[in-house]
Amino acid sequence: MSYFSELAAQYIDGEWLAGDGSWDIVDVDPYTGDKLATVTVATVEQVDRAYRAAARAQKEWAATNPYARRLVFERALRLVEEREDEITRAIMAELGGTALKAGFELSLTKDMLRECMQLSLLAEGRLLPSPVDGKENRLYRLPVGVVGVISPFNFPLFLSLKAVGPALALGNGVVLKPHQETPVVGGTLLAKLFADAGLPAGLLNVVVTDIAEIGDAFLEHPVPKVISFTGSDRVGRHVATVAASHFKRTVLELGGNSALIVLDDADLDYAVDAAVFSRFAHQGQVCMAANRVLVDRSVVAEFTGKFVAKIASLTVGDPKDPATQIGPLINPVQADSINAQVDQAVEAGATVLLRGATVGSLMDPVVLTDVPADSPILRRELFGPVVIVVPVDGEDEAVRIANDTPFGLSGAVHTADVERGVRVAHRIETGMIHVNDGTIADEPIVPFGGEKNSGVGRLNGEYTVDAFTTVKWISIQHGRSRFPF
Repeated sequence: MSYFSELAAQYIDGEWLAGDGSWDIVDVDPYTGDKLATVTVATVEQVDRAYRAAARAQKEWAATNPYARRLVFERALRLVEEREDEITRAIMAELGGTALKAGFELSLTKDMLRECMQLSLLAEGRLLPSPVDGKENRLYRLPVGVVGVISPFNFPLFLSLKAVGPALALGNGVVLKPHQETPVVGGTLLAKLFADAGLPAGLLNVVVTDIAEIGDAFLEHPVPKVISFTGSDRVGRHVATVAASHFKRTVLELGGNSALIVLDDADLDYAVDAAVFSRFAHQGQVCMAANRVLVDRSVVAEFTGKFVAKIASLTVGDPKDPATQIGPLINPVQADSINAQVDQAVEAGATVLLRGATVGSLMDPVVLTDVPADSPILRRELFGPVVIVVPVDGEDEAVRIANDTPFGLSGAVHTADVERGVRVAHRIETGMIHVNDGTIADEPIVPFGGEKNSGVGRLNGEYTVDAFTTVKWISIQHGRSRFPF
């Protein structure tokens, strides 16, 4: 079965449909440039149909026993396990993901499906005391109704599921708009898996479209009560503004500019391994990736020599080759943008420690140092295989530079003294940070999210319950209340 021939469509109210728009999104392999599929875009009217279908189906779904809801996720997990080879090939083709990346994404996906089984049972109510005699206060956790989900291209299967799965598990309906670069892996493949797992028709809808066709209709539609967006801070700001103007809640998982700090007592070989993975996993197209490696000046020469040598040994090429560690960026435009930022930094005085060629979407790793303190590249999210080594004089300077960015998603600190690492970690303005590990981590019950421009809200575990449910207070007066008039 070819996912790209079968699933290049809209999925609305349980039906596979052609888009009604007047133009097509062309889905291409970022390594070869070959066309995988074309999808005619969904219109405003089809977005409306999708939301209305989700709203109709949600009522019965919310009333379904949560133990029955969890069975859908059990079946979906089995299907992912059975179809792992096919899904891996789809990730390689549509994303340019290597075998390592595909395995990592599938592992996260399976963990999230297991977590969704538990989430189905976590919407617990409470009884609260009252200062009024004879009054009983009941708090009920209820689904919000319908959730609109907008997902990115870098980990599209997992990051779509990260919002879609919990929202469904908690009794909501969902409309998903995947990124235009990954309409199948990030959208219709998920719809196919859930349909085959027995999810009732209408609960999950996938609309493949673009703002050029629908404007802000996906955000402004009256049905969804929560919008979950994963992507850039620029687009996230727009999503938040539009949603707030319509009194909708948002969950925003945005970009990062993580720092991996290597203190003077760190295990340098281990820190090198952590830093290389933290920067170059999936070509650096990871929001948690370590853009900056801050190294104590007393060990920077030794660290940098080992770091550059390991990066130079990485295999760049065809993601379908099992030996490849760095595949293509999502498109040539992204590669050109990253190279332009590198050129700007070099013109301003940065030193190039390693730089190869760029051919189409395929970009060799770049290592910079001596980047001027006022260089924009130090404060931006770099969604590509570029890393900056920054020498620092002690903990205080490391903390200051790590925090000198509008982002605050992830980070890491390497030291022989764990408690020293924890003290430094407390001073870094991020939602997540790791001592003696990489900057890339996501676990199904641990809160995931950032500070500053890296987002609003948290996902995973009980924090997802807060994101996709609402609380209703029902009081019962046993006996008669006394009113003042």
